[in-house]
Amino acid sequence: MIRREFMLRTLGAAMSAVFARGSFGQTSSHAGMQGMDDMGSMPGMASMPSMHHGAGSAHQTGGAHAMTGSAPLASADALPAGAPLAMLRTLPNESREPGVFRATLVAQPVSRTLLPGHPTTFWQYDGGDGGAGGAEAGPVVGPMIEVREGDTVEIRFVNRLAQPSTIHWHGLPVPPDQDGNPADAVAPGGSRVYRFTLPPGSAGTYWYHPHPHQLSAEQVFRGLAGPIIVRAPDDPLAGWPERHLFFTDLKLAADGAIAPNYMMDWMNGREGQFVLVNGARRPRIAMAGDERWRVWNACNARYLLLTLGDDHPFAQVGTDGGLLAAPREGLTRLLLAPGERAELIVRAKGGGASDGASATPAVLTAALYDRRKMSMTMSHGDASLPPSPAMPLADVEFAPAAAGAAPRVLPARLREIAAPAAPVASKTVVFSEQMDMATMHQPGAGMHGMPAGMHDLPAGMRFLVNGASFDPARITLTSRRGDVERWSIDNQSDMDHPFHLHGTQFQVVERVKGGVVTPEPFRAWRDTVNVEPGEIVRISVQQQTAGERMFHCHILEHEDLGMMGTLKVV
Repeated sequence: MIRREFMLRTLGAAMSAVFARGSFGQTSSHAGMQGMDDMGSMPGMASMPSMHHGAGSAHQTGGAHAMTGSAPLASADALPAGAPLAMLRTLPNESREPGVFRATLVAQPVSRTLLPGHPTTFWQYDGGDGGAGGAEAGPVVGPMIEVREGDTVEIRFVNRLAQPSTIHWHGLPVPPDQDGNPADAVAPGGSRVYRFTLPPGSAGTYWYHPHPHQLSAEQVFRGLAGPIIVRAPDDPLAGWPERHLFFTDLKLAADGAIAPNYMMDWMNGREGQFVLVNGARRPRIAMAGDERWRVWNACNARYLLLTLGDDHPFAQVGTDGGLLAAPREGLTRLLLAPGERAELIVRAKGGGASDGASATPAVLTAALYDRRKMSMTMSHGDASLPPSPAMPLADVEFAPAAAGAAPRVLPARLREIAAPAAPVASKTVVFSEQMDMATMHQPGAGMHGMPAGMHDLPAGMRFLVNGASFDPARITLTSRRGDVERWSIDNQSDMDHPFHLHGTQFQVVERVKGGVVTPEPFRAWRDTVNVEPGEIVRISVQQQTAGERMFHCHILEHEDLGMMGTLKVV
């Protein structure tokens, strides 16, 4: 169903639900009301009563309440800002054996106070000590796992949540039965040990997060995510000072509770009113020299078009799977889709500063990016919501260079990345949308803090791969181990979708849009790539281990609603 037809029908369904229930209270002017607020500009809609539902409840009923997320949210400036950027905690290695990293990760509810006077219950990963000393890193960032190529990793996962969960090692080349796939969930109160060895060439910037079927979105937006760095023995940038920025998204009610998902959150993917950097709002970064930044987009659905302003260009030196073949100099913007990571070189001197002088301060900002979020209106003939406004993420101050200090030289070549070999097989992955309007009319078919059940997804929403919603018992595609394949990721939906493939890294070969073929201008290893509406992204990929792998949209709400498939490697 095309979006325009869907929106028109959905509007009718919403109005039927509104007037059938007829009970409304106060409303919020925040992001959760965006879809319904748009209706006020339509003829006859200006006098429609507003709606309310408590944010702290675990479940909501259907109709307009579910569409809007109308509980009052904390104001966008409610969280304190301006503290120095927090250092990420590091997960301690319990092993004394060379080349072995052994640790414990516990997923559990933890109370933290971000909103003054209102404690918030997050779900957080902590070490086996229960997280003592973790408060300085903020409540929504798991401890950083720092390992090296060749290490054998052994992590015991303890699930102290009331839901089944897993740990997915996002981007790492681990065996399928160690990758926390939906079929391998750990029951509440249970535990398991993940074991894998990191092969040569796997150095890069990764992360870990839950991957239980239909529960991933909630578990991540409640705080379960953490960074991983795999280091190489021959890293050409090993001597550069390194800074880590882990971006997460937080939707917080005025009473300090984490707001549940509503219809617009499920439809577009959840975006909160806060983007946190290492667990805090708009921290302050003080740079005394050139630095290597590793940045993670660990948000459920928010795209980050990163910029320091036109006067502060930077270089990109890495992607998901490690260093590029060569630096990309002179960038002023870089888009990170949900799940993507990057490595940047940020210079302390720039913006016209003279020798020995500091650059002018800058604001690290998520600039305006239109990912074509769905709207509930037909205003102006366009069914998309306006893009989220630009958001300041951190304030950056640059100190003058030390007298006589030589600038760091960025190597012209960073690593060897061979061109993709000729493919021996081809595959197509099609992203599309579908809505079951009969289900949307049913009483009680509204949006919950998590999907309504394994076989009754909320409000009839379906986000599809190759025309089908995810079925754990169905194999979507089959590949042969070691074969180089050319995959075409075809986005036939109306909004951007980031494609993510488990178990390996791939190279983007080209993009096709409007009949125009554009070769990828640089060589890099990735596990996540954004695909615009009407665009086909072609990748070269090779799986090395037999077993079942997942591939899906990394807008986690869309993944939970069925935009996922299973690849069987034989």
